[in-house]
Amino acid sequence: MSSRTTVTEGPVPKHLQLRQILERLITEELQPDSPIPSERELMATYGVSRMTVREAIGQLVTEGRLYRVRGKGTFVAAPRVDSMLELTSFTEDMRRRGHEPSTVVLRSVELVPPVSVRQALGLTATQTAYRIERLRIADGVPMALENGWYVAAPAPGLLDRDLSGSLYSILAGTYGIVIDAAKQTLRSEIADAQTARILGVAVGAPLLVLERTSTAGGKPVEHVTSWYRGDRYQVHIDLARASDRQVPWLPPRK
Repeated sequence: MSSRTTVTEGPVPKHLQLRQILERLITEELQPDSPIPSERELMATYGVSRMTVREAIGQLVTEGRLYRVRGKGTFVAAPRVDSMLELTSFTEDMRRRGHEPSTVVLRSVELVPPVSVRQALGLTATQTAYRIERLRIADGVPMALENGWYVAAPAPGLLDRDLSGSLYSILAGTYGIVIDAAKQTLRSEIADAQTARILGVAVGAPLLVLERTSTAGGKPVEHVTSWYRGDRYQVHIDLARASDRQVPWLPPRK
């Protein structure tokens, strides 16, 4: 640990001074998943209280710069993958942002989907869809658990193909199904035991959930729910202020 920086009395609160020291440490000296000094080491090195140490560390944990492991300590978090909300596949999105994507297919089966999915896809009570469950990975790190449903009728034999790449490319290149619009919602959840095991996170870890229904030529073809790791993924959304509604000019009544 660098000894060139000290914590002193002054106008800047001590926890902010210590936070700055930790920020330099995790950006200049330590690699992702490396442990930072213990609370006792930080207290002894910089002559600060336990409350000061916990406040500085707590801020960095909240911001995703550090993460805690019960009984082991506090570690440097890897940078989050940035993503824009655009109509593109996970594979295309990761490659465009300089990450190497890969996929593990966990399940693929054709069956009648649950009511909520049938309603989203406009299916009757007897029509089937493909359920494709996949683990999406970036640079070797589990990123998202994806549960997708795809209308079966226009894509015969889809499950016999290699589903570890971009499904959008398969749908477009093989079946002429070009997804051109979608409605998507975001919400937050905490990881249950099964999802935590698949994603390699602790039970109760924060997840960002994206649920999307996509169409091709105005017809629903895909309904997918993705559970992204909150510590490795963040979304950017560009917003524009809606222009004031224009009231058409009317000539005065005579």
